[in-house]
Amino acid sequence: MRALALFSGGLDSMISVKLITDQGIDVTALHIDMGFGSSRDKSEILAKRAAMVGADLEIVNIREQFVEEILFDPKYGYGKHFNPCIDCHGNMFRVARGLMPKYDAKFIITGEVIGQRPMSQRADAIRNVTKLAGDEEGGIILRPMSAKLMAPTIPEKEGWVDREKLLGIEGRNREVQLRLAEEYGFEEYESPGGGCLLTEGAFEQKIRDMIAHEKFTAADIDVLKAGRHLRLPEGAKLVIGRNKEDNEHLKTIQNEKFVFARANDIPGPVALLSKNATEADKRLAAKLILTYTKTPPTEEGSVTIGEEVFKTTPFENKSYAQQYFVVK
Repeated sequence: MRALALFSGGLDSMISVKLITDQGIDVTALHIDMGFGSSRDKSEILAKRAAMVGADLEIVNIREQFVEEILFDPKYGYGKHFNPCIDCHGNMFRVARGLMPKYDAKFIITGEVIGQRPMSQRADAIRNVTKLAGDEEGGIILRPMSAKLMAPTIPEKEGWVDREKLLGIEGRNREVQLRLAEEYGFEEYESPGGGCLLTEGAFEQKIRDMIAHEKFTAADIDVLKAGRHLRLPEGAKLVIGRNKEDNEHLKTIQNEKFVFARANDIPGPVALLSKNATEADKRLAAKLILTYTKTPPTEEGSVTIGEEVFKTTPFENKSYAQQYFVVK
């Protein structure tokens, strides 16, 4: 018998899988990628963590579906920032349900704990998530961490899973999880919270700036993950790398809305500029990019933007750029 697990790589999801694989059930850990996690490739570490708890890993990319159907029109609204947590969780379950025939899975598990997160893991929120998932209360979604505090599900009723070997955790105290992590010998695991960028105020400002000027698409997600973000006077968006890691990330961007830009003949940041930028915004962008190099204010330098080369001088100091920052 096989179950599908919603798998973040966090401690709760690892323990949930372990509780089920220890009962002799095969588990495929689904890491559902909405795009709003880290810019770093986590596939290797996720596979390692899944293997630690006896599961195989599948990464499912739903970025386009999430942006088009969930992000801007959540039935249950947002949290503190741009995070539609209840709708997001329900959507992940719907995706998992749709994959059950592919993996010949009988039920779904998740690491949710009643009361652990203020928006999506209250008891009433979990009921709403279950409704959004299209699974009636007591159906095929099993939450091993809090199962003993909830009505028995089909896997428990049918005897596929021994309910007595599940847990009854509630709230934000993580004593039980940490004790089990030590017992199981887990060497490392994701910090609680999941690292979703949609819960961060600075990221919300970047999204709101972008949707105020253009239609947001899944391709824009990675643009927002790195660099200084500036909105220029005639509407162009400029992204300037802050460090080597930013620069490496920006080099990988494939988005038809933007062209690459960088200073010539001197080390400097990788930058992106709106492809439809006006001549005035291009010239300003060139000065700003040059300002983040070591070119003296009295010396002329050159910047390539797309196929064009602009010769200009940098501003006297970087503080001039702050008036254009999206995140103040």
